[in-house]
Amino acid sequence: MQIAKNAIGISRPNPAVGAVIVYNDIIIGEGFTSVYGENHAEVNAVNSVKDTAILKESTIYVTLEPCSHFGKTPPCADLLVKHQFKKVVIGCVDSNSLVAGKGIERLKNAEIEVIVGVLEKECREHHKRFFTVQEKKRPYIILKWAQTKNGFIAPENKNSQKPVWISNSYSRQLVHKFRAQEQAILVGTNTVLDDNPTLNLRDWFGNHPVRIVIDKDLKIPKNLSVHDQSVKTIFITDVKNAFTNSSENIFFEGIDFNDKIATQICNVLQKHQIQSVIIEGGTITLQTFIDENLWDEARVFESNFTFENGTKAPIFVGKMILENEVKNDTLKIYTND
Repeated sequence: MQIAKNAIGISRPNPAVGAVIVYNDIIIGEGFTSVYGENHAEVNAVNSVKDTAILKESTIYVTLEPCSHFGKTPPCADLLVKHQFKKVVIGCVDSNSLVAGKGIERLKNAEIEVIVGVLEKECREHHKRFFTVQEKKRPYIILKWAQTKNGFIAPENKNSQKPVWISNSYSRQLVHKFRAQEQAILVGTNTVLDDNPTLNLRDWFGNHPVRIVIDKDLKIPKNLSVHDQSVKTIFITDVKNAFTNSSENIFFEGIDFNDKIATQICNVLQKHQIQSVIIEGGTITLQTFIDENLWDEARVFESNFTFENGTKAPIFVGKMILENEVKNDTLKIYTND
């Protein structure tokens, strides 16, 4: 599982798979999924073994069922059959209809011993982004905000177009780690107009997320950072505005703002093959997804100071699975049960 975590943020839209090869109780090879279009975990693990002749007496452990179809790369199941592995231990079955047991069947037909369901719960949790896309036909959705001790996410008045930091610098660095792990980041119009955010990575290594900006009436000025074309940016706008000329890194997608907004946005993200999104918008944007029950996690940073008045945090119900101190902030993570 630890090896598989190395692929989070780089393998998408492929799952972040990890693989370990064991011979006579000794690890002789390991690998994780490379960037999209390059080697899968099983290939990297096999390539790390110097003496491939011993693979037929070896066991390979994988977090997810080996693929059985041709995509950007050949089927991993065929590679394991070619090397005549003695045993394949699989964390969980791939629910992608192109695989969904076919990889397991291919291995068994080659008389390879296959064990399925080892640490299945943990493997499904690790592959939660991939499984959400496959099974719910939408991205994995993370809500994120910072709030004061008395439940405000912004003061009533601001003196300039700059963020008012509620969380501390350590929490903000952790947010950049979160951004590196997810494929996209989404905000609403008011967040952009109020703060002019760049929505990129600055305090953590990784790929900049795709920027998703809700801008119904296209009133965000072109001189703000979200228009700088530095990364792919998708503007969610009213249907009549969707025919605005796109460029290499700027796209316009129209939705009906009188209908279910969050559901339509999820459909747009599916169209662009977005596997996961972290929503850092204001209360209105966050509450839109909460009210349509389209969220998987909420990550809430709470500071130890207060505002007299301002914008209240979203209202939601979830199961808290983690509470950690981040210097003088508290991070609480909830799941949508």
